[in-house]
Amino acid sequence: MESEAQSSLSKNRANPGYITQEGLELKSFRLCLYWVCLDQSSLWRVGLSWSVFFVLAVGVPIVSHFVLLCSNCDEEHQRPYDGLVQLSLSSFAAISFISLSSWARKYGIRRFLFLDKLCDVSDKVRQGYAKELQKSMKLLCIFVLPCFAAESAYRIWWYATGASQIPYLGNYYISDIIACTLQLSSWLYRTSIFILACILYQLTCHLQILRLEDFAQVFQKETEVGSILAEHLRIRRNLRIISHRFRLFLLLSLVFITASQFIALFMTTRTSTTVNFYEAGELALCSISLVTGLFICLRSATKITHRAQSITSLAAKWHVCATINSFDDADGETPTAQIVSSQMLPAGVDWESEEEEDGEDDLDNTNLVPIFAHTISFQKRQALVTYLEHNRAGITVFGFMVDRTGIHTIFVIELALLLWLLNKTIGISYSPLFISCKTAMLKAERVMRYLNLPVRQQ
Repeated sequence: MESEAQSSLSKNRANPGYITQEGLELKSFRLCLYWVCLDQSSLWRVGLSWSVFFVLAVGVPIVSHFVLLCSNCDEEHQRPYDGLVQLSLSSFAAISFISLSSWARKYGIRRFLFLDKLCDVSDKVRQGYAKELQKSMKLLCIFVLPCFAAESAYRIWWYATGASQIPYLGNYYISDIIACTLQLSSWLYRTSIFILACILYQLTCHLQILRLEDFAQVFQKETEVGSILAEHLRIRRNLRIISHRFRLFLLLSLVFITASQFIALFMTTRTSTTVNFYEAGELALCSISLVTGLFICLRSATKITHRAQSITSLAAKWHVCATINSFDDADGETPTAQIVSSQMLPAGVDWESEEEEDGEDDLDNTNLVPIFAHTISFQKRQALVTYLEHNRAGITVFGFMVDRTGIHTIFVIELALLLWLLNKTIGISYSPLFISCKTAMLKAERVMRYLNLPVRQQ
């Protein structure tokens, strides 16, 4: 295994096509960072990056809120939620900008995106990661441009219909054009930085998903336990690195987005508040952008954790199939012939016709595993399965595993806060029947987990 890896490494380094492709990917990504003023490869670019940040993420929002609030305008042109919108976007822009600057300064682009590790992986993983890297910039446009188009339409309408009421300096046409351009640039800059940080997190997680899917192939061929263990340890180390790099960003994003959404809900559901499209449209666009970024991060974290933990069930299935098809000889080892016993497949059973293809891959399927019965003894297989059971890999945030159970916990907590807030604002009360049913379901689920019984996913 090690000799194969070394030969693959030297082959990839000597392959000019591989080096050229990697250089093109880095060049396109650096170009994207340059256009959003995040390229800090030299001293003057660092100064430019921070200057643009303070102008578009701090200066323009402050002027927009305190000078262009237009509190004396008619109802359609008043912006009662502008303070929350500006504070939310600037806060997340600051979190994302500081995080991206820190990552770029500490690791560099190649190391941060794990491009320096691509020489150790298979061609399938490398090609999949290259496609994902190219697609990431398209995702940035897909998530940002629709909301930016809506924001542009709102701003243009706001200035066009309220030109005589909006404060201006000198010629109000030129003043409005400059103010509108700066506000739209500030909105696009702050939103793009946050979504870019979320997409980078998705990109790094996707590389590990590709490695996990490639790692699942070791159970389909003749492999030594040492090789399996070494590859699993490398994947666990990468997941730990990703968790450590992004843990503060994920935690702050979750806390601040939750706080901003509950403040927005509190402000819009008060009995004395009249909500309409003109006043709350910008707040809705801000909420959509922030929640979209958080959804990208949580989905990537739970997906990679689910794939990493699926390795345990795959190894257990491999161990069971090997045990069923093996028999002891004098020295306790399995026979030397490579066999896939027909006893594994009951007569008359068509496994392919019963398989549902939706959502299944190499890590999560119901197919039996081909057995190379001579490769590993029962004791080694049992030790490997035990190790995987007690060393579950995945994304963590300060020690807490980000998996589906964790997402359910977050959902229940936020649902409780939501109901409490609605009870304080518009008088929605808790239903005793709902609470009792939910409590019973949670207790039953805990009992089933304690007994190691399968729990149906909601």
